[in-house]
Formats: sequence, C-alpha cells, structure tokens
Amino acid sequence: MPDQLHAAGPGDCRSVRGTLLDLQRQSGLPVLFGGVVGHAGVRITELFGTRTGDLRNLLIRPGAGLGGYVFTHGRPAAVDDYQAASGITHDYDGPVRSEGLWSVAAAPVAVAERPRALLYAATRQQEPLGNRAKDLLVSAGQRLSAEVGSRDEFDRRLGMLQEAAAVGGAAWSAAELEDVRAAYAEIREVAALLPDDDLRRKLANACERLAALRSAGLEKPGPRLSAREIDVLAEVAMGCTNTQTAARLAVRPETVKAYLRSAMRKLDARSRHEAVVNARRFGLLP
Repeated sequence: MPDQLHAAGPGDCRSVRGTLLDLQRQSGLPVLFGGVVGHAGVRITELFGTRTGDLRNLLIRPGAGLGGYVFTHGRPAAVDDYQAASGITHDYDGPVRSEGLWSVAAAPVAVAERPRALLYAATRQQEPLGNRAKDLLVSAGQRLSAEVGSRDEFDRRLGMLQEAAAVGGAAWSAAELEDVRAAYAEIREVAALLPDDDLRRKLANACERLAALRSAGLEKPGPRLSAREIDVLAEVAMGCTNTQTAARLAVRPETVKAYLRSAMRKLDARSRHEAVVNARRFGLLP
C-alpha cells in the first residue's frame, strides 16, 4: 500500500462501528474491534466484547503487530496463538495479553489501494478462529471498503457542485453545464446507496442550491416532486433509458416507470423530454 495515509473523517468512524455491530450479530464472535487511519497509523476506537480499556485508543503503526502487517501488506491475516506467533512483531503483547486474547484475525479496509481502516476479530479460547469467522471478517472489510469508496465519490461530486454554486453568477458554456448536470445526476446515484441520513440531507441541500442558481428568472413556483422523481428525471436528462436508470439507482425498471409517470403528470408533460424541459423551467433540475 502507498506510504501516504488518508486521514479518516467522522463518517469512516461511524461506518467502522456499524460494520462491527453487524459482524457481531452475524458471527457471534466474542471480541471485535477496529479503527480508522490517522496521520501516524490506525487508532483503535471501536471495541465490542473487551474487558479492559487497554486496547482503546491504541495506535497501530504500519508494520507493527498483526494489524501493522495487514496495514502494510493490504491483505487479511490471522494468528492462531498471538503470543507465540513468529511472523509478526510483538509491540502490542501487553494489551493483547491483558484482554486474554488467543486467536486474532485482522482485515484491511482500503480505497484505491490506500488504507482507511482495520477490522479485528478475536477469541479467548485456546483454539484457532474458524474459517467462517475469518471469511465473515474479510467480507465485512470488503463491504466497508465499498461504502467508504462511495462516500469518497460523494464528496468529490459534492465538491464539484459546490464549486459550480460558487461561480453560479457567471455564464456557463454548454460543455460546462453538461458537466454540472452529469455531476448532479451521479451524486444523486451515489447518495441513493448511502445509509447515512446526514450525507443524504447534505446532498439534497447542495443539489437544491445548484438548481436554484440555474433557475433565476424562470417560472416559479413549480410542482413539488419527490426526491426519487427528481433522481429519475436527472438520469433521463442525461439520456439514460429506464433500464439504465434502474441499474444506476438500484431499483426495478417498473419502479422507474412509475416515478417517471408521476413526475410527468405533475409537470403536465406528455413525453420524457418535455418532463425534463419543464423540470428545468421550474428550477427542479440544473
């Protein structure tokens, strides 16, 4: 993995906590813990099933211990007897011993090959973690990697919208306007897949601001469309078919048709194209 570390945000911390909670329900493992990347390594902040406070806020440095090995190499690893393991350094034997941990596994969370977090599973019984437990841990890490990657894309697209909003008073070329519209549609796609309500609200506010900037002097007020109806119209505006829109928004094509029919009725439109034109005229789309 690259040496440069990506400092995590609050959303990453919440996601690690939620992922470990889900893993606890799925696996029944007695001890789970993890943390996100900071400027010097991974700080352990989320713990489930621990008996002492010795692991809390422990800094896992690249290359140190089992977690440091996983952090550096970017692949999951496990040791059947942590204290006797020969393939890792033993910087953290004290906290591990005080918790009475025996078998420990760790899985990385990475986006674009950059480490973002570590997840751990452990048992106090003097026997190895089973393959099922290890597989569940690895799968949890992969799901969290996808979620964090989606959030990164969300932030990137949101930044594009905010930049566009900052220069909203200036005239946009046709190409620039299409880029903004593409960003608008794509960021709504990403938001639809995120479980974080705060992020979705943040998106909605940014999108409304952008649409309002493009609607100065246009007809107002217009009809009220639901968020999903606007999602569908944003995709239609980019030339997507119902099938493509359904795939992008993770819904069924029949659902897309229903939202589109509803939006057309509210906009008094007789075609998909007219619905998009009217939505823009009322400032509902950029």
